Amino acid sequence: MGVVDDYVARIEGTCGEEKDVIVIFKYDRKDEAVRKILEKAKLRKSIANMIFELTFKDISFRVYASGKAIFRGLKSKDELRNLLSELLQ
Repeated sequence: MGVVDDYVARIEGTCGEEKDVIVIFKYDRKDEAVRKILEKAKLRKSIANMIFELTFKDISFRVYASGKAIFRGLKSKDELRNLLSELLQ
């Protein structure tokens, strides 16, 4: 999963039923990561082009222009990495 490591600085929180996971993108790649995610995910709502509520493969998440993303409802870290890999390719 090299593409994930290219964009993600760190992952905070724990994966489990109905827990949120915060993904922080590398500072120098955050704009590219946000752009790629916006191209692939379905936009549900945007607030001042700074906060984006999105869905991808029935996973609801929020992306911030500052370079953070919050994912909800993931069952494992493997599921998160697979989702990020698809979004960031």
